[in-house]
Amino acid sequence: MSGKTALVRRPGPRLAEGLVTHIERTPVDAALALRQWHGYVEALRAHGWRTVEATPADDCPDGVFIEDTMVVFRNVALIARSGAAGRRAERAGAKEAVAALGCSVDRIREPGTLDGGDVLKVGDTLYVGRGGRTNADGVRQLRAVFGPLGARVVAVPLGGGAKVLHLKSAVTALPDGTVVGHPSLVDEPSLFPRFLPVPEESGAHVVLLGGDRLLMAASAPRTAALYAGLGYRPVVVDIGEFEKLEGCVTCLSVRLREL
Repeated sequence: MSGKTALVRRPGPRLAEGLVTHIERTPVDAALALRQWHGYVEALRAHGWRTVEATPADDCPDGVFIEDTMVVFRNVALIARSGAAGRRAERAGAKEAVAALGCSVDRIREPGTLDGGDVLKVGDTLYVGRGGRTNADGVRQLRAVFGPLGARVVAVPLGGGAKVLHLKSAVTALPDGTVVGHPSLVDEPSLFPRFLPVPEESGAHVVLLGGDRLLMAASAPRTAALYAGLGYRPVVVDIGEFEKLEGCVTCLSVRLREL
């Protein structure tokens, strides 16, 4: 397989039961969420991405957040083992889908825990959020699998009183490697060689579509203007129903740029 492929999974009927940890639960409109998901997938396709659907996981409320099920580096997919035990049933269909795309498959083993949303890739550097749903043994196993492939693994402590669900709930990175985040959610920006504070929490989440285009949430218009002023072209999608479940544009897909 070559080119840009995004692995996605449509939201299931139990979406409104998804886990929330740092925000107050509010009602989720499942029908609207499905329309928003289709808009997200169409935005990927419109910018040159082939989308592949994993088998639906209708018994898993959080199954749409497929990024948490794995970390892909080079041609290896490391299947995660969530610190939230109730989410581990999401893995099977995701594993089948990524294996069918030609990836070699490994997995996190007990007692390790790791969520894919805790791993931010910037070039060959993998920043891994330690805390919440990813433990030290999960970081160690990820380093053992990807280190020999050329990855540099940097553990980022989220702390016992973490203000975010995952590392990528706080930070992502622009095409030039600059890490972006909202200051209220980033305790140690000095861990990153280049850090740019953004004015809205949801503005810290970008998917690199290719070239100068950034996929981001409609809930961060000031940050979109900031990125536009830096020469990028924001591609805005409404994912408001998923944001009620601490979701963002990154966790709704697994992006595979080359294998």
